[in-house]
Amino acid sequence: MALNRLSARAVDAKNKRGRYSDGGGLVLQVSRWRTKSWIFRYERDGRERHMGLGSVNALSLAEAREIAQKCRRLLREGHDPIDQRDNELRGRRFNAVRQTPFMPCAQAYIAAHQAGWRNAKHKAQWSATLATYVYPIIGDLAVSAIDTALVLKCLEPIWEIKPETANRVRGRIETVLDWAIARGLRSADNPARWRGHLDKLLPAPGKLRAVKHHTAMPYVELPQFMVELRERQDNSSRALELTILTALRTNEVIGARWSEINLAAKVWTIPSHRMKTGQEHRVPLSKRVIEILDTLPRGEFLFPGRYGQPLSNMAMLKTLERLGQRDVTVHGFRSTFRDWAAEITAYPNHVVEMALAHTIGDKVEAAYRRGDLFVKRRRLTEEWGQYCAQPTIHSAGVVAIHR
Repeated sequence: MALNRLSARAVDAKNKRGRYSDGGGLVLQVSRWRTKSWIFRYERDGRERHMGLGSVNALSLAEAREIAQKCRRLLREGHDPIDQRDNELRGRRFNAVRQTPFMPCAQAYIAAHQAGWRNAKHKAQWSATLATYVYPIIGDLAVSAIDTALVLKCLEPIWEIKPETANRVRGRIETVLDWAIARGLRSADNPARWRGHLDKLLPAPGKLRAVKHHTAMPYVELPQFMVELRERQDNSSRALELTILTALRTNEVIGARWSEINLAAKVWTIPSHRMKTGQEHRVPLSKRVIEILDTLPRGEFLFPGRYGQPLSNMAMLKTLERLGQRDVTVHGFRSTFRDWAAEITAYPNHVVEMALAHTIGDKVEAAYRRGDLFVKRRRLTEEWGQYCAQPTIHSAGVVAIHR
């Protein structure tokens, strides 16, 4: 087999379209446009194959001969040079992909799924918990390299002191790693899974701290409390009073905008993205709620806080503490309303649940009940407002009537 038939000068001189052999399978190819490239020609299983090596401008004659020699060696060893090159290329690409850090994977997951989340707060919680507890430890590490020890390094410092938060962090790590597995960025093994894995290494979150339900004020004590609350003139007290009278959640009230309020129709329409259920909710405005709204300054938010932001979600809780109600939560007043409606009124359960903006668990019932029972809820809300303002007996025996 004659080798090295060409010279560097000959390669430069070849301008006519055609193929010029250097021997041993190495061929100089000149195109009709006088571009030149190297090809390695060989036969494999009775079939001739042509393997492109690159342009003459990028690969010298000596370098092309070196590659051709490696290809001949592969053939002697029983390997196909093209298949070998393709396998190596796939391997390099695979290894490069598997070096993707955890943080970009988490960010990509959030970006892909946030449209389906109920509100912006959920996205903020995802981002905040990962930035606080996860990114400093594994954020820059390849997602394929994360193992049980690294997951535990994120969780163990907070597992016993913040079990609820820690379990959410664990679930978010697991979700991101599942996303990476589905994308082919790591093997099908998730070191953050709980059942059959981390449950053998960490105590169950539920055993670390008893679940605390939102403490509710008994409804018989509410009218007296409302007297004390109405005597306060600050912004957070009015927000708390409106929260109680509408039986809404804290975030639904502090994020309220004037653009949602229709005083003429006595309706407050909360858009779906601000509701926990992800569905628009119409709130009938009772007489006392309208009185509160009439006292508020007009702006973007009903209850503005600092720097153009809405009132802090801690403001109403602080008001409760100032009124000596340290064992009561703002959310608990929804339970107070629920107990009052069940024990004092004759309204059906589904009307009360609709007033609380709860989803209907029964799919069949939900399919048939398409309205929001607004007329009935308006009567219920008005009666609730009247109850909250009913005559109250003070300890001194004086009857206070608030209209």
